Amino acid sequence: MIIDIILPLSLVFIMFTLGAGLTIEDFKNIVREPKAFGVGIINQMIILPVVAFFILFFIKLPDEMAVGIMILACCPGGVTSNIITKLAKGDTALSISYTAVASIVSVITLPLIVGFSIQYFLGSNAPTINIFSLGLTMFFITTIPVTLGLYINTKYNYITVRFISIANKISTILFIIIVIGALASEWDLFIENLYTLAPAIITLIVIMLFIGYKSALWFGISKNKAITISIESGIQNATVGITIGSLILNQGAGLSVLSLPSGVYGILMYLVSLPILFWFIKDNN
Repeated sequence: MIIDIILPLSLVFIMFTLGAGLTIEDFKNIVREPKAFGVGIINQMIILPVVAFFILFFIKLPDEMAVGIMILACCPGGVTSNIITKLAKGDTALSISYTAVASIVSVITLPLIVGFSIQYFLGSNAPTINIFSLGLTMFFITTIPVTLGLYINTKYNYITVRFISIANKISTILFIIIVIGALASEWDLFIENLYTLAPAIITLIVIMLFIGYKSALWFGISKNKAITISIESGIQNATVGITIGSLILNQGAGLSVLSLPSGVYGILMYLVSLPILFWFIKDNN
């Protein structure tokens, strides 16, 4: 029930909440900060999947889990990355702009990259996947809720002002329930594969946080924006990864093996990113 019903509905609510926290001004950051936005979105949408792909050359995983890593690498950031950016004293408005645009663009990029990854890693054992159908599903569970939230916030801001604070807390709770519930349903599988998945996931997070931060500084971008770019490059929306993995390979009950990397990531990202977060805060003071 958690995987088949609660998970998709929770993702829709989380993405709607994200949209309800957006304004047209957030999208204007693309024009106001073209260099910062360009570096960040290239890191997130292009460099991240490429780095994940090369990591899988050096850290061998079972084929299905390798696909799961690639699914994760295609996911946009989420409310979590916005919150972490705020705590790290980054540019929260820029972070929200990344999340909004990446959530829309991933409707195209995720099905294409995941389709390639499934064929590459699974070959003749690949499940049948309709890229158009997957993109359409992404559109309905991510883009439409974000757009609807943005529209309501634009037209009825007096409603969303009261709603957004509570909704963000509910979204965070839903995310925790999703990760814990998904892993609890396949706890033995999670424990069995934690040590298998952890090296690849931790390596991916650390490399992308480093690339995000250093690439921004190389282009002469300010420190607080570099922090934002780093977090958006290294922190992904695990809920999207779990949902997409379950949609592609629905095992009937429990967590899909394609979703397992995203489930493990949902826990590890906090353990890995928090020390780096504290370093950002200290270095930015």
